[in-house]
Amino acid sequence: MAHAKNKVWIHGIFCTKHRKPLITKELQTQVYENLHLQIKRTGCYLEAIGGIEDHVHLLFLLNRNKSVGEVFKQLKGASSREFNQLELFPEQFHWQKGYGAFSVSESGIYKVVQYISNQEIHHQKLNYDHEFISLLQKHHLPTEEVSFE
Repeated sequence: MAHAKNKVWIHGIFCTKHRKPLITKELQTQVYENLHLQIKRTGCYLEAIGGIEDHVHLLFLLNRNKSVGEVFKQLKGASSREFNQLELFPEQFHWQKGYGAFSVSESGIYKVVQYISNQEIHHQKLNYDHEFISLLQKHHLPTEEVSFE
């Protein structure tokens, strides 16, 4: 085959350090716009973004020249650096170490977009720890060594 072709959708999730509820309604738009900018800088395409005060969900199309790890390193590192330069938060801002990245089939895009856009409603019933564990289980990933600190 003369050309490599791929289309890899990623549902990503990551938290503020110590899961502090820093992403208030007032700051949400700025935070999401910055994350969107960082995703564009990696050459990925953002389909959806959402979350609540202590974590963010993204659905993006992975740039074929980037690894998932590279995208999250850029996304989290550059955004926290910019948030701190802008003094967006009352204290130094950091994302928690690690992230979740789950592949999404083309037929599952709509469902994941709905899931991301309904985070506030979703978290009235389920906290982040349970949400993340259920995503790991759904994707047949081990849950024993997951740390929420």
